[in-house]
Amino acid sequence: MKKRSVLLSAFAWLALSVGPHPALQAQTGRAGDHWVATWATAVVARPQAPLAPPPPVAGLPCQAPLFGPGPGRQGGGPPPTPPPPLNFTNQTLRQIVHVSIGGERVRVVLSNAFGTVPLVVGAAHVALRVKDAAIDPKSDRALTFGGSPSATIAAGAVVVSDAVSLAVPTFADLAIDAYLPGDTAASPSPLTTHAGAQQTNYISADGNHTGEADLPVMTTTQAWFFLARVEVAAPEQVGAIVAFGDSITDGTRSTPNTNNRWPDQLAKRLAASNTKMGVLNEGIAGNRVLCDGAGVSALARFDRDVLVQPGATHVVVLESINDIGIGRNNPSPSAADLIAAHHQLIDRAHSRGLKIFGATLTPFEGAAYATPEGEAKRQAVNDWIRTSKAYDGVIDFDAAVRDPASPAKIQQRFNPGDNLHMNDAGYQAMADAINLGLFTRK
Repeated sequence: MKKRSVLLSAFAWLALSVGPHPALQAQTGRAGDHWVATWATAVVARPQAPLAPPPPVAGLPCQAPLFGPGPGRQGGGPPPTPPPPLNFTNQTLRQIVHVSIGGERVRVVLSNAFGTVPLVVGAAHVALRVKDAAIDPKSDRALTFGGSPSATIAAGAVVVSDAVSLAVPTFADLAIDAYLPGDTAASPSPLTTHAGAQQTNYISADGNHTGEADLPVMTTTQAWFFLARVEVAAPEQVGAIVAFGDSITDGTRSTPNTNNRWPDQLAKRLAASNTKMGVLNEGIAGNRVLCDGAGVSALARFDRDVLVQPGATHVVVLESINDIGIGRNNPSPSAADLIAAHHQLIDRAHSRGLKIFGATLTPFEGAAYATPEGEAKRQAVNDWIRTSKAYDGVIDFDAAVRDPASPAKIQQRFNPGDNLHMNDAGYQAMADAINLGLFTRK
């Protein structure tokens, strides 16, 4: 028995001294790589058939109709009949992402988080986008997964590609190709997606067209599918800021294909100040803190969308306006309910060593779901964010965009017409209101 222990100790010492097998090291990344997310999105489930709202239960905060007037929509009543859901059969997706920091080595994270059956990816590539669906062929890199050119992503899982060498400039547009050989409509499994991307993505004619300089485009979509994150190898001191929120963080009503969401503008300010930090947009249009609906609730998704992000050091939280608005004049959820939920987010961020900042809720008088009762709740939540010192710092978006003559309203020059979201200038004003000193690393 003693001899066997000595042999095991010797083998352990040998393994530690020689390190991982070179082939495995090439697949997973160089020893000592510090991976930082440079782009990410918050994924949701796209059902193959519309879901009925749950039956009401008295006294619960999540029972307001999910189809009522919400962010980006005007008027009440049930929504119009949607078109048939988008599916993919033996097609290649070319999806465009705008990175916040550059690097020399890249890897891509694909997601089947909401799938109930495995997802087969026949091939995947990454390249620098030139224009529209065209890529620079010299930059094209085939992605592998544990050395294999294809991957089967288990239901509910993600897969991280092997690292590839690719010089990615800051603010580059990357084209990420994924060939799906199967038929996603053949199963009732939900698709893992991010709708309302404010970015045109491309779907090919039949076949594997990964890495082709000019994709044969059959159609386009303003959503990302099966795509969660892009990471770059960066110096150890480089971190990332996670912007966690709803449609106002997601960039609803900003100009598509221009990257004018407030997190994009924050990334530009950081770069101009020679501060290298990734900025990750984890906003979901229509999201709520306490209740599922447009994606799972902020409380339910915080681990996946914030805590697992590689290199994350800071979080900015801008959430609760949909809880307030969809609640209309009901007493529930109360401001106290929302404040208790924010405390949960703060505690969970601190447990992982992240700094977390509270952003005040922006005005919404005149929006389809605005009520006097909702405005009172907004003011109460904002007062708590500003004065409680529960967050590590405060970002006063409300002060940056409200009308001085009518503080419950957005300034008209920032209003895209729905009295809730911002136009490009409004998102710029939000980013300009952020004290970059909040993100210093000590």
